[in-house]
Order: sequence, then structure tokens, then C-alpha cells
Amino acid sequence: MDLGFSAEKYIDLQSKHILERINKGNGQRLYLEFGGKLVHDKHAMRVLPGFDENAKIKLLQKLKDKAEIIICVYAGDIAVNKTRQDFGITYDLEVMRLIDIFRKYDLSVNSVVVTRYEENSSVDTFITKLERRGIKTYKHYFTKGYPVDVDIIVSEEGYGANPYIETTKPLCVVTGPGGGSGKLATCLSQLYHENKRGNNARYAKFETFPVWNLPLKHPVNVAYEAATADLKDVNMIDSFHLDAYGEMAVNYNRDIEVFPVVKRILEKITGGECEYKSPTDMGVNMVGYAITDDEVCQNASKQEIIRRELIGLCDFKKGKIDKDILERVRLLMEEVNSKIGDRKVVGIAREYLEEIEARKDSRTANADNNVVMSIELPNGEFVRGRSSDVQIAPASALLNAVKRLANMDDSLHLISPMVISRIQDLKKNTLLQESYSLNIEEILNALVVCASTNPSAELAASKLKLLRGCKAHCTAILNSKDEQILRSLGIDVTCDPEYSSNNLYFR
Repeated sequence: MDLGFSAEKYIDLQSKHILERINKGNGQRLYLEFGGKLVHDKHAMRVLPGFDENAKIKLLQKLKDKAEIIICVYAGDIAVNKTRQDFGITYDLEVMRLIDIFRKYDLSVNSVVVTRYEENSSVDTFITKLERRGIKTYKHYFTKGYPVDVDIIVSEEGYGANPYIETTKPLCVVTGPGGGSGKLATCLSQLYHENKRGNNARYAKFETFPVWNLPLKHPVNVAYEAATADLKDVNMIDSFHLDAYGEMAVNYNRDIEVFPVVKRILEKITGGECEYKSPTDMGVNMVGYAITDDEVCQNASKQEIIRRELIGLCDFKKGKIDKDILERVRLLMEEVNSKIGDRKVVGIAREYLEEIEARKDSRTANADNNVVMSIELPNGEFVRGRSSDVQIAPASALLNAVKRLANMDDSLHLISPMVISRIQDLKKNTLLQESYSLNIEEILNALVVCASTNPSAELAASKLKLLRGCKAHCTAILNSKDEQILRSLGIDVTCDPEYSSNNLYFR
């Protein structure tokens, strides 16, 4: 893979810049709002080839003696079971996952804040689970008067109605499982309470995207718009920054729109002039300075926009998003002069499906339609797999991929037919499943079992790790379990917005 970004330079620049912002306060506590993904930032990794998906937590690890973490989650997201798309888990589970990861990196987790709290059984159960595991949990409510009446916001009726979160370290990192988690409100609420206690505290913001010192229509920034189309984020020129410094800077609409209010709130809390003249001033992001090859990042970002379009098509088919979101992503794709066909792996899969259907050669006894998956290997070659009554298309493609990587003949059987037969018999006659073609998990398990006695299977299984970072495309929507396994393998998979079966439940 061509690299366009230096992870080492980024971590060095970013950690120094955060330290500078901390030291600028002369001992005042800094509440740093962390936008985006603090860990496993796969979007950044895709649009900035060379970006370490855990770069941000690694730079915090360098500051661990000075930092503690507050995790915010919006009560409404728990109530509706909002899901993190790249991991397929709900936001409440994502909070627990984040806590485990922070502990793994030896970072101090202060507490969890449930923002805009309203009584709900799912939310209350979540809070109870955390408290019984020894995690401090706070309830913050909708801020009275927000966003118009600053006098009420900065009062005992507004931020004062929230409990104060006890903090001890000079850097408080405020993060969450996704956008709209209430991070800004939590930071400002804390500043209010700190001030009431006679402690001067400051606020800053860490957003990776949009990249403030790249052009407005740079594909990296357009890819951010595509990724947040559901939030209706729009990149804009920061007019406040332009007026103050005569310098062009890119920010997004929500930050620009809310800046006058945030500025007034900060001035009301501190009783003095706000240290920031623009929303860009609030940021500490240095990612733009670590780009080493702009063309590589532009091309990767265009691929990401296409990926978001394909995901949007599938989400629309599933009823998860409205048409306006889908159309928004399509316009962004056209804005960077890209089309779905520019993702080569898509065309390979669709062409193979057309070949199969043209010769009316179907081996799918347990599905209504033929399904194909193609995978682009690290050397640029493509392998394909199709559905059959033995295995689903992604499982077939995976086996073909590891055979190719191991320079094996395509006709070689890596898994004993007896093993496949036994698994299918279990599914059909014992578990009474409607479909007994082996899925990805079953094929992988069978492969590693056979590897104990079959050297070819052992060699093939060892090549699975080489698929990390590869692109794949399936001509039908994958079920969530198969999709998640592919992502766990590090495969960037997309699908056509078609179902593999006409069944509504049994698929």
C-alpha cells in the first residue's frame, strides 16, 4: 500500500501541541473535548494511508500521568440501540469496550456521564451495570435555556443542575462513542462548577476532521462530510478565523454555528474575555502537518467516499436511513469526480456474477440468487468466490484468497469433505437450520481444525493475516456476523444493495 501519512511525526507533533496548550494555562485544568474515534479510528486510517488507527490513544498514553478520561454517552442513543457501524455494536457496549481499552493502555477512566438523561429502562439498566462494576456514573440533564439564554445556561438552573464530576489531573479528556454524545456540554458544565469552586479551568477541542489547514474541497475533507452525512455536517470556511487573522481555515457547520454561543458562555463563566477568536482557535489538531504524500491521501479519500455511497445504498435498502442522506453522499461522490466503478473490486464481482447468470450454471441449492464476492489482494490481483450449497460466497472467496497467497492450486481441498459434511449435518438435522451452507466463521474454524493434520491448510491459514487492508465486494448484503468477521480480519468490505434471498427472516 502506498503511504501518504507519517504516524510517527503525527504523534510527536500532536503530543507536543497538547502539552503546549496545557502549559499555556499556568496550572489551570484543561478539559479537552475529543471528537471522532479515540481508538480504532478506521476512517482516518482509510483516508490517510499510514495513519495508525490507535495513534490518538498512544499520544494520550505519553501523557497518562497528566490525564484522566470522562466518557459521555447520550441517553437517547442507548434508548434506540444506536450502533457503531464499523464494529456492529450498540453505543452502550461501545462505552464498556472503550473502558477496557483505556485500562489496557494504563489510562485513568474517571467516570461515565449519561447526557440529556431521561428516565428509560434501557438507560437505567446501563447505569446500574456500570455502577455495580465500580464505574462512577453521572446523570446530566438537558441544559435549561440552551442555546439562546446564556444567563440561564450559566446558572444554577442550567449547568448548576448537573452534578460536578470530581477530577484530579491537569488534563481531562472528554470523549464518547460517537457524534452528539454531549461532550461539549459536559466540558462547559465542568468549567462552570470549577469556577464556582474557585478553580480556573480551560477548554480546548481535538477533532481530526475536517482538517483545518487543507482546502475546503480537498477529498480528505469531503470524505469527512460523507462519513457524517447522517449528522448533516457540512464543511465551511471558518469566517471567524478569517476575520481575526486573515487566514483561511476549514471547520464544520455545527462548530461555526455554535461558536458565538460557546464564546459568550466561556466569558460568562470566567468573567473575562474569551481566549479564542474562532472555533479553529479552540482546536489542537496537527494531522494536516503529518501528510507526506497529498496525492495518495486524495486517492484514498475518493475511495472512502465511494465506500460510503455503497454503505448508504445498503442502509437505505435496510430502512436505516432516509433518501436525502443517500443523495447527499452521492453528490459528494460526484463532487470529487468519482463513481462506484472506480472501486475496482466492485466491477470484478459484478462481472463474475453476470458470467454465472449468463451460462445458467447455478450451484446454489439453498438460496434464491447467486452471490459473488471478490477480493483485491495486496499485489493488485483479484480472487473471486461464489455461493454454493457448501459455503457462502465470502467464505469461498476467503479460501481462494489464501490459496492464491500460498501459491496453491485452486482445485486443492483445504478442508476435508468429511468435516464439511459433519458440520452441515449438524446444522440441518440437529440445529434444524433453514440454510446449511457454511458461513465464514464455520469455514475458518474448519480450516484451522484441518490445519492440525493438513500442512496445506496450516500454510493457508497462516496467510489470513495478509488480507488486512485488502478491499472486498459482495453482490449481496452480508449478515451482520459475516460482515463483522471480515472487518475483524481487517478487510474493507462493501456490498451491493441486494439481498441473497427473497426470505424476510431466514437468510
